[in-house]
Amino acid sequence: MTTAAHQPLDGFPGRPTLDWILRLGLFFCFLGHGMLGLSKVAAWTSYFAVVGIGPDHALDLMPWVGVFDVALGIAALFFPIRWLVFYMFLWTLWTALLRPLAGESIWEAVERAGNYGVPFALFLLLTPGGSLNAWLRGAFGPRTRELALHWTLRLTTVLLLFGHGMLNWAVLKPLFVKQYSVLGLPGLPVERGVGVFECLLALAVLIKPDSRMLVGIVVWKLATEILNPMAGSPIWVFIEHGGSYAAPLALAFLVARSRTAVSAPAAITT
Repeated sequence: MTTAAHQPLDGFPGRPTLDWILRLGLFFCFLGHGMLGLSKVAAWTSYFAVVGIGPDHALDLMPWVGVFDVALGIAALFFPIRWLVFYMFLWTLWTALLRPLAGESIWEAVERAGNYGVPFALFLLLTPGGSLNAWLRGAFGPRTRELALHWTLRLTTVLLLFGHGMLNWAVLKPLFVKQYSVLGLPGLPVERGVGVFECLLALAVLIKPDSRMLVGIVVWKLATEILNPMAGSPIWVFIEHGGSYAAPLALAFLVARSRTAVSAPAAITT
């Protein structure tokens, strides 16, 4: 016996939309990161140094990393394969962790939750149905998988907001002061205010996500990240944060769908 409120994730008509939101988010993340690699970003040499690669060799390797990232992004967009998407999750998690390993704030890794949360969410969406004892093989039960997908997107949104908020409020990242100053705003006071606001927003998503609030978060992230190229950073930095836009958007879609299913008359089948 099933009800409309408990339909398997694979069975609802909106699944292709959710699938494409995550694919596009992952594609833009790898496209942006890849193009930055092709541009030989000097700041990346400190991340290569974590694994013992010197600056000269790092600059030689960056274009190869860039080409590989762009190829992965295209593959995820048009031919998503579970094992490949899982590898992309591991790669983005590692590149995020390289920042604190290179001496930067731990919040830099937390703020990039969209980079590694979205590929993991897509991996969950791509896994075939199956019994719970098949978790390690990637065969999740449909209801368990839907719940895991919801919480993956939810925690991803919480972390990317909270991480960005802490970089504003606690770390006082100089780059953000420059970005707010581009708009003619007093950099430091605005930075602290934005930090508090984003931390509270993260708490609200953790407690009870609302689809309209989540759409507002997508707009907010687009507005704050577009400040990067406005302040002189490459446009690819804005594009690289595709996961930060896709995660709250996908969660908004999932929350709206769940609410519609619950409010609809129970369609009981045997």
